[in-house]
Amino acid sequence: MTQVCKRCIYDESIPKISFDEEGICSYCRLHEQMDREYPTGEEGRKILNTIVEKMKLQGRKKSYDVVIGVSGGCDSSYMLCLARELGLRPLAAHFDNTWNSKIAVENIRTMTEKLDIDLFTHVVDNKEYTDLFRSFFRASVPEIDTPSDISLATTHYLAAEKYGVKYIWEGHSFRTEGITPPGWVYMDAKYVQTIHRTFGSVKMKTLPNLWMRRWLKWIVVDKVRKIRPLYYIDYNKEETKKFLSKKFGWQWYGGHHMENRTASFTNNYYLPRKFSINLRICEYSALIRSGQMSRDEALARVRQPRPVDPEIIAEIKKRLGFSEEEFEQIMNAPRKTYRDYKTYKRRFERMRPFFWLMYKMDLVPKSFYVKYTARDN
Repeated sequence: MTQVCKRCIYDESIPKISFDEEGICSYCRLHEQMDREYPTGEEGRKILNTIVEKMKLQGRKKSYDVVIGVSGGCDSSYMLCLARELGLRPLAAHFDNTWNSKIAVENIRTMTEKLDIDLFTHVVDNKEYTDLFRSFFRASVPEIDTPSDISLATTHYLAAEKYGVKYIWEGHSFRTEGITPPGWVYMDAKYVQTIHRTFGSVKMKTLPNLWMRRWLKWIVVDKVRKIRPLYYIDYNKEETKKFLSKKFGWQWYGGHHMENRTASFTNNYYLPRKFSINLRICEYSALIRSGQMSRDEALARVRQPRPVDPEIIAEIKKRLGFSEEEFEQIMNAPRKTYRDYKTYKRRFERMRPFFWLMYKMDLVPKSFYVKYTARDN
C-alpha cells in the first residue's frame, strides 16, 4: 500500500519525501522548522516591525520604501493593505503576460486606486510571449508557465533598481501555500533561453529574464532584500478574502493562481492531465499543517475534479495556433523535465554555500535555497 503522511496528505509519490518513525513526512518536519524560524503572533510582529523601521530609514530620501509584486490575487492585494497599515510607501509592480483575467485587472486597479499606490507595469509583447508559451508547450515539460513567474520576479528587481528601493515584498506564505516539492516545477533564465532557442521563432526583446549576472548584481552589489511578510503574521486566507471583498470590493477569482489564464490552464488542466501533478495537494497540506483545514476535508476536496474552463482551453489552442490534433499530440507526447535541457541548476548546486549566506541575509528566499541548491539525485 502507498504510504501517506499521518498529518498531511502527502504520500510516497511526492519527490524527495521521507517518513519518520511516527509516520510524519519530511515536508511536515520542514514546516515545523520554518514555524520556529519565522514565528507569528507578538514575536512575529516584533520582527516585522523591526524590518519595517529599517525599510523606512533606507527609503527616507526616496519615493518608495518597498516594491510589492501584485497579480490581483488575495495575497498580493493584502500585502498592499499591510504596507499601508505599517506606514510604508509601497510601489506596486506587475508583469503583464497579456493573459490576465478581467477580474485580476479590476482587482489591481481597485486596490492601487483605493490605497493611493503607484503601479509599475512591464507588458511583454503579445507575439513574443505567445511564441515562448508555445515553445514550452512543445518542449513537453511541466513548467509551461515559468516565463511568467520568472518575469514577475525580474519586474520586481527592475522597479527596485529604477527607484533605488532596497526591499521587495513577496506574497508567499508556507502556511497557506506550502513549498512545491523539488522536481515538480523548476525555473531559471537559462532554462527559458534554451527552450526558446530550441522551439521558438520570435526574437525575445521585451521579456524580462532573470539572468545570473544581472541577478547577482541586484542581490550582492545593490543588496536588494526579499521579504515575505506573511511569514510573520497570523494569516488566514479565507478571512482575508472576506476582508478585502467587504472593504475594497475586491473579487475572488475562483482558486489559487486562477487570476491569470495561463496559470489557470497550467494548474487545472495541463499539469494534472499530462504529469499527474495536483498542486492542490501542496496547498491543502500546508493548510492542514497550519490548522486552517482538517485532514478529512482536504482528502475530500482533493478527490474532486479540478475546475477546468473549456473557454480557456479553446483560447489556448487558438492563440497558440494549434489544431485539435496538434494539441492532443503534444498532450500525449513523452514527458520531459528541466533535466533534458540546459539550465543553471548545476551552477546553483556548486554555489550552495553562497546561497545559504544570501538566504540568511534575506537576499534570496529560503525556498530557493532548499529547492534549487540541493543536489539532484
